[in-house]
Amino acid sequence: MAAGQSEALASRLGYLLKHVQQQLAAVAGPAMAPYGIDGRQLAVLTVLAAEHPLAQHDAAGRLGVDRTTMVTLIDELEANGLVERHRSVEDRRKNIVRLTKAGQRCLDGAGRARDEVEREFLAPLGDELGQQFVRALQILAGARQG
Repeated sequence: MAAGQSEALASRLGYLLKHVQQQLAAVAGPAMAPYGIDGRQLAVLTVLAAEHPLAQHDAAGRLGVDRTTMVTLIDELEANGLVERHRSVEDRRKNIVRLTKAGQRCLDGAGRARDEVEREFLAPLGDELGQQFVRALQILAGARQG
């Protein structure tokens, strides 16, 4: 790629976001590996811990993933003893998903590991700019969800 093309590409928001996310994933994966989960599974555990009881379908909506992906994620977590599914007493068509005690311990440990990775990842920005960056992303993510 010619120098002018690479400079133009490096100023594209989509390109930058994609590559920063890839870099973060590359360092976060090994940090969470001792807990046997990845970033997507950590997100599921986080949502389930924040809002319980929660239907599987509702958790998928919170995370912005399709039903098939959510079934796969819950199956993986259930196979590892981190969550359990129960039929809703109000609506037998719904599965309610809850963290097990092992799931809560995993969330605690993997969450701390991920938090530390994120602090280190944002360290080059300094505390104030790092916080502003995260806040700006939260604003953009929220503005696009409505």
